[in-house]
Amino acid sequence: MVTTHDVTAALRHVVDPELHADIVDLGMVGDILIQDSLVTVGLALTIASCPMRGQIESDLKRRVGALPGVDDVAIKVSVMSQEQRSTLMERARMNARENAAPTAVNPSTRVIAVSSGKGGVGKSSLSANLALAIKEQGHTVGLLDADIWGFSAPRILGAIDIRLEANADHKIVPSMAYGIHLVSTGLLIDDEDTALMWRGLMLTKAVEQFLNDVAWPQDLGYLIIDMPPGTGDVQMALARILPQAEMVVVTTPQLAAQKVAARVADMARRSHMPLVGVVENMAGFTTDSGEHYAIFGEGGGPALANDLGVPLLGSVPIDPLLASGGDEGTPVVLDQPGSPAAAAITSVAAAITDILPPLALDSCVGRLGVLLDELAEDRTS
Repeated sequence: MVTTHDVTAALRHVVDPELHADIVDLGMVGDILIQDSLVTVGLALTIASCPMRGQIESDLKRRVGALPGVDDVAIKVSVMSQEQRSTLMERARMNARENAAPTAVNPSTRVIAVSSGKGGVGKSSLSANLALAIKEQGHTVGLLDADIWGFSAPRILGAIDIRLEANADHKIVPSMAYGIHLVSTGLLIDDEDTALMWRGLMLTKAVEQFLNDVAWPQDLGYLIIDMPPGTGDVQMALARILPQAEMVVVTTPQLAAQKVAARVADMARRSHMPLVGVVENMAGFTTDSGEHYAIFGEGGGPALANDLGVPLLGSVPIDPLLASGGDEGTPVVLDQPGSPAAAAITSVAAAITDILPPLALDSCVGRLGVLLDELAEDRTS
């Protein structure tokens, strides 16, 4: 059975996107009540009209709802007293002073780790095309190819001849590919056929450098991370370094892939990383005459989503244009937007941004400042 300690640990991963600290340290968490599989959390906001309220509540529900044994999460919202507000601002100032931002990724950036339990399920092609589909919605998007050994994003995005460079501050500048801010080890080596023979520690250090020493745009709305398959060093490092990261699980329809994908989902939950949903790739092939062939079986994606208690974001069919576009550096979402795979991926991107909308530019503390100014004016008048 879930405990109060478990819930509190999960809540430490709910970060206020403006104050850059978790809601537990900021004193925003009230009483925690556990009744069987229902968890009720008290949440104190700075002001009742806080624009971040919906986002904080949504993140809270996903984090706590990801705990084993939790079927439902309720939130009891209250408004802070003047004393509580003062304490919160004092803690926020202390955090800003003593704790530098852990990464160069803006805390308000939506970080989506596209993951799979094993290789060969089309995760990299999905990551690159999802990034492009989200960019087409009008967002600023980055793509981090964290598959250090098996990098493929540069080829998929037609960037194999581009190399990463440093700016005057000695920070790595992401390369631009179809309007995507791209970082990959494939942009560091001279030949894409070169094998990177790195051990686990070097993999972790590479991920840390890509997050700390890259000049990611401060207005980056979404950062898509193409994860290596499995549940190893890179996955654990990401969960530790980027607390705002959330996971999309990719599987194929066959039972074997579904069972392996369940392991990476288990790793995410044990690391307090929320699951956004499941994408079923290679979901059959349909001929021009309308005949459908379930080459890799049927039902794996919906079954996995049902087992995990998360939405099925979409099913992407087998489409030769997706493969040829990746080989030629002409992503199908842009080059063949009317193709079956492109349409499915665009639909998945819409589902993701619907679940994880861009953070509101208006701020709670900004509105709190206006209220304090008004109070000050009232006292002097």
